[in-house]
Amino acid sequence: MTEAHTVTTDRLTRRFGSFVAVNEVSLQVARGEVFGFLGPNGSGKTTTIRMLCGLLTPSSGSGRVLGLDIARDQEAIRRQIGYMSQKFSLYSDLTARENLTFYADVYGLPRTQRAARIDALLDLAGLRGHDQTLTAELPGGWRQRLALACAIVHRPRVLFLDEPTSGVDPEARRGFWDLIYDLAGEGVTVFVTTHFMDEAEHCNRIGLMYGGRLVALDTPLALKRTAFDGAVLEVEGTPQEPARTTLLAQPGVRSVTPHGARLHVIVDDAGLRLPHLTAALEKAQVSGIHIEPVDPSLEDVFVAIVDRYLGTHLALPDESTAP
Repeated sequence: MTEAHTVTTDRLTRRFGSFVAVNEVSLQVARGEVFGFLGPNGSGKTTTIRMLCGLLTPSSGSGRVLGLDIARDQEAIRRQIGYMSQKFSLYSDLTARENLTFYADVYGLPRTQRAARIDALLDLAGLRGHDQTLTAELPGGWRQRLALACAIVHRPRVLFLDEPTSGVDPEARRGFWDLIYDLAGEGVTVFVTTHFMDEAEHCNRIGLMYGGRLVALDTPLALKRTAFDGAVLEVEGTPQEPARTTLLAQPGVRSVTPHGARLHVIVDDAGLRLPHLTAALEKAQVSGIHIEPVDPSLEDVFVAIVDRYLGTHLALPDESTAP
């Protein structure tokens, strides 16, 4: 590992019996980078995180965090990283300050530094004045910020966040990402898993996971420019389900996915297909038809990459049984 890389993996694999949860994942994450792991539930994101955090031993392949081997130096890794799991793990019957004090003790923060560090984290998380509030009584977004503060109380150089904003409102999510940027600005490497496509836009680079495999790795902009083959048409029309069924049956249509009240249709050629799609929808008695080309979103890119991946792999692990 070079000094610039704080996380590396080489063909990292984890099996549970005959099921391959993570299949030969290789990547490098730089110091101070916000690296996003994007993919649906069951794609292998959490299993990868748990191996990198020293909580699971790889079945094969290798990985290093801060120069430490994830198979041999698990205890040393856990002392030097911050980890925030999917499941809320703070003590609800303790106050915000008591939770911070508890984790400062767990991570061995010297007592002479604790008061100042806890006060600084309460300020960072926007919890000053609420430090004596029971954690159970804090709003969901505030609890997530408190969980982040507990994960960094010992000033880790690498922070692993496993779907940290799941279940919180959009405003709270934005505030949480502001904290992530602040940490990255201080040189902390942030490795974050998410299934929110809009959150992935905030990352310096993203890895797309599907079926236990890393199917793409690049910046969000580069993925949109180079990994997307085709064009996107945004379609309005009601009722939506008959419109979707009709579009899927048309030549040149690769996929149709709902985007709120609209449909995103990936086609091979927008100029060629648009008039034919309009005619097909009219014939199906879809009303309020409006179709226009749009730039691909990350979700469109992900759909296109997965479709291409499925086209070149005859069989994939059953994601429904992924740990």
